[in-house]
Amino acid sequence: MDPSPLQRGGFSPIPPSPSPSPHHPPPRGGGSSASILSVLFFSVGLLFFVMVPSLSNPHHSLSILHQVPEGHVGVYWRGGALLKTITDPGFHFKIPLVTQYEAVQVTLQTDQVRDIPCGTKGGVMINFEKIEVVNRLHKDYVYETLLNYGVQYDHTWIYDKIHHEINQFCSSHSLQQVYIDVFDQIDEKMKDALQGDCTKYAPGIEIISVRVTKPTIPESIRRNFEQMEEERTKVLIAIEKQKVFEKEAETMKKMAISEAEKNANVSRILMEQKLMEKENARRQQDIENQIYLAREKSLADADFYRLLKEAEANKLKLTPQFLELKFIEAISSNTKIFFGNKIPNMIMDQRMLGSFLQNVSREVSKVAFSSEM
Repeated sequence: MDPSPLQRGGFSPIPPSPSPSPHHPPPRGGGSSASILSVLFFSVGLLFFVMVPSLSNPHHSLSILHQVPEGHVGVYWRGGALLKTITDPGFHFKIPLVTQYEAVQVTLQTDQVRDIPCGTKGGVMINFEKIEVVNRLHKDYVYETLLNYGVQYDHTWIYDKIHHEINQFCSSHSLQQVYIDVFDQIDEKMKDALQGDCTKYAPGIEIISVRVTKPTIPESIRRNFEQMEEERTKVLIAIEKQKVFEKEAETMKKMAISEAEKNANVSRILMEQKLMEKENARRQQDIENQIYLAREKSLADADFYRLLKEAEANKLKLTPQFLELKFIEAISSNTKIFFGNKIPNMIMDQRMLGSFLQNVSREVSKVAFSSEM
């Protein structure tokens, strides 16, 4: 049987008090004092085993009770062999001197790698003062990771790996690239390099982010970079001024174009207005002309109609009797008296006059008929 905890701690059980003999009466007060001492020694021993975790190395604690803080898990070794037992935060029991334990963090933690020297492709030595790696060990991979790489797994896959990757990066880039051109890419490159190897060899380690500080370079080179930066700043200022001038010129050009377009639009609108006025005046004149033509045509038609009717009336009047009457009236109104021995001959034959009048009537009828056609 395994010894009791008190025996493993070096305490021997107190023998039971002998029964009082009937021939020897028990001493007064002796039994109660022994009982008090036993309880006292037991309490001191219990407190010793419980309080030792705060007074000694937890790897070799003599206590039975130990505490795993929040954000950690408890891992245990017995005889140097890692146990598969993983405990959550809180109080737990273990066998003193036989079982050792360690609290392993499984939440986000930041490892700071300091003073990393490296040489660039051009042979210039620079130094990264601090690189921070935010990482986490997944709880499900605690046993496998510690079994393969120990409690100090981050030394293998973070500290040493950062040194290696930084030296590889510097050796393939110039100082200009490392210090200025591709400095903003170092974080992502380091993160991808660390995570790639961890995923392949230690899948329980997750690299969250990498923060790289600006490296320190030789003073003379730093002054050259500062002068270059000043010159670059001057060039950028000159370029910005040129852009401002170009913008102002472009703005003035746009304003001039806008003003010209506005004037052209105003002129076009005025011209269109004048053309519309002329067009309206022309239409009005056309209307007046049409009215005038219609009126003149009406007057001409009326005159023609009047003359036609007069001609028709005259045609009706062209009878021998009417013509004879008119002839007589004409002659009677032009009566002349001749004095002398000889009187002018005058044809007074009525028959010749009648035939003459008939010929005249025919000619007038022909003229009237041709006018109707």
